[in-house]
Amino acid sequence: MTHDVGKGPDFPLAAEIAVLRQSWWLHDARWYQAVRARFGAEVANELNAEVMRFVARRVAWQYGRRHPLPAGSGPREVAAVLQALARLMFSRAMVRLDVTGFAADGSWDTVVREHFALKMLAASRSLAEYRCPCLELRAGWFEGIGVKADDEVVSCMRDGAEVCRFRACLK
Repeated sequence: MTHDVGKGPDFPLAAEIAVLRQSWWLHDARWYQAVRARFGAEVANELNAEVMRFVARRVAWQYGRRHPLPAGSGPREVAAVLQALARLMFSRAMVRLDVTGFAADGSWDTVVREHFALKMLAASRSLAEYRCPCLELRAGWFEGIGVKADDEVVSCMRDGAEVCRFRACLK
C-alpha cells in the first residue's frame, strides 16, 4: 500500500482558510502566554503590540497592492477597507464589528461587539494583565494602505465596557 505524503485531507477553501486563521491565532495566544510566563506581562504586552502592528501593516500592504485605495478616498472608503482587512485577519465567528456614525467632521466609529481574544484571555486567567494591542493593529492597517488618521479608543470591553469603540478621523 502506498501513501501519497503530499496529499492531505481535501478541505474546501473556506475550511482551509478557517483552519489557517485559527492556527495563527492559537500560535499568537501561546506565544503571548509563553512570553508572559518567562518575562512578565509588561514585556508580553509590549512585544504583542509591536508584532501586531507589523503583521497588520503587512496584511494591509498586500491587500492594498491588489485593491488600491483611490486617491482622495474619504472616510467611508477607508472604513470599508478596514472592514475588509478585519475579515482577512479574523473570521466573523472570531470578531463581530460594525462601522457606524460617520460624522460631518470626517470621523467614524468602529464598534466591536465580540472578540475571541478577550474570551481566551479570561479563560486562561490572563485578562487582568493584558493590554489590548488594538490601536497598534489599526495603526498598522492605516500605514499599510498609506492613510494618515487620528485614531482613539472610546470604550474597551477589556475595561468593562459593553463594546469596544474606536473613533478615527482622516488627517
